Amino acid sequence: MQQRRRRVAAVVLLQKILVCAICTIALVGLLSGYVHVLPSSRVSDFSDTYKLPTVTQQHEFNYQRLSAEKRWAKEEAPPHLSKLQSPPHLSKFDGASGNLDFEKLWKPPEDRDFVPCIQPSSNYAAPDQSRGYLLVRTNGGLNQMRTGICDMVAIARIINATLVVPELDKQSFWQDTSNFSDVFDEDHFINALANDVKVVKKLPKELSSATNVVKHFRSGSGLGYYRDTIGSLWEEYQVIRAAKSDSRLANNNLPPNIQKLRCRACYEALRFAPKIEAMAKLLVDRMRSYGHFIALHLRYEKDMLAFSGCTHGLSNAEAKELKTIRQKTAHWKVKNIDARGQRAKGRCPLTPKEVGIFLNALGFPSKTPIYIAAGEIYGGDTRMADLRSRYPMLMSKEKLASVEELEPFTNHSSQMAALDYIVSVESDVFIPSYSGNMAKAVEGHRRFLGHRKTITPDRKGLVRVFGKIEKGVLKEGTKVSDRIIEIHKKLQGSPRRRKGPVPGTKGMDRFHSEESFYGNPLPDCLCQRVSQDVNTSIRIRLDR
Repeated sequence: MQQRRRRVAAVVLLQKILVCAICTIALVGLLSGYVHVLPSSRVSDFSDTYKLPTVTQQHEFNYQRLSAEKRWAKEEAPPHLSKLQSPPHLSKFDGASGNLDFEKLWKPPEDRDFVPCIQPSSNYAAPDQSRGYLLVRTNGGLNQMRTGICDMVAIARIINATLVVPELDKQSFWQDTSNFSDVFDEDHFINALANDVKVVKKLPKELSSATNVVKHFRSGSGLGYYRDTIGSLWEEYQVIRAAKSDSRLANNNLPPNIQKLRCRACYEALRFAPKIEAMAKLLVDRMRSYGHFIALHLRYEKDMLAFSGCTHGLSNAEAKELKTIRQKTAHWKVKNIDARGQRAKGRCPLTPKEVGIFLNALGFPSKTPIYIAAGEIYGGDTRMADLRSRYPMLMSKEKLASVEELEPFTNHSSQMAALDYIVSVESDVFIPSYSGNMAKAVEGHRRFLGHRKTITPDRKGLVRVFGKIEKGVLKEGTKVSDRIIEIHKKLQGSPRRRKGPVPGTKGMDRFHSEESFYGNPLPDCLCQRVSQDVNTSIRIRLDR
């Protein structure tokens, strides 16, 4: 009897052990489902000092290629994020339709073997003897200043000038006190351009009191204007000061070596300051820890709405406030704007709510990580509520970094914008809600680095769709999604030649109707690599 009891006890014990083992296995399986998407091909692999890839790094970097295999790995949140509300864990993506192809959603467009080709021709000589000094006072926000500086590098070459490191705009809407060396790597800028243009940090003391001419260079001007009109000023002056820097040089019809110099200045010489690049690397790495991510340039800030005159969805008090700002800003020439007309023509930024509808229609699931590249959104959390309800994993530099980490940049709008710029260039997908200076600059940089996926909303077409939704004529769903996907099939950053002026336009209207050089540097700075013969040798040619 006692032996029988022992057998029964042993069986019971064995059953308990089996039950515990099964429960343990089930628990491990359950927990393993809650992990982050982390494709092995996209893990950050940069040096300690973060650098946007230069041309010579492109063939090694190959950032855009998605791996055919995807692994699931657990990623710990950065320590400082434990203070914040943790974003929802990513599970395997299910699209709005329930079964979207993950890789297709993030896959970049075919680059058609276009690679950077910005080295000068064999007859390109060192800079000629300097005839004088070019002082530059930049104007506008970060990206307006950046492209203006690159144009001034080219202009200095054209007129045989020594370029003094440009002064950054301290009087614009943002009132930023940053100097050139606070935003850019000054020494690298000077050294990188040594074979193109002589650059000095300051005007020589003996010329500090010399008579100089302040000149508003004509917008969109070509080689002849600078060689003849501006170049003739050297006969009377040793110092020429450019009062403004934005859009002073033509987009097209310039010598190939001048166009390539603009690209070398923009994508190689004008590197951000080390402290900015280091902080941006941290932000990029933290976003990548959540998997593939979108950088959304949500241009729904007070200055943009005031400038554009767009008031759709705003209260009367808000519309009045924006109009007052526009009236008081002297250099904004247009004061009375038809808000409805602007919107109908696609000249207004999408609202945060409209962006949510747009992303959902494209098929991005609600758990998609989104980096908001923007300043303070007009209307704050209230205006962001609808977008956040659709996409709760909205991140920003303020959420990804601690107050202490951001403190050196916080009161400097240009430096904060530089952080957003780098994250936007490095994102898996970039989507701008408005085609302003930032959107164009990022799109052009992404094209230069291998035609990374950039979805440009057709705002004019979308306004018609959104209008029907607001009126109840259309409901969100498959029909709306199919329509929006169809509209944007060819608006995802694939290679194409830069668009010229709109036929029939004249003067400055003709210049403004052209596509920005920095928004699309093809064909001037991108060449197509193709197989020449069966021996697979490679030759480079322009895509004509």
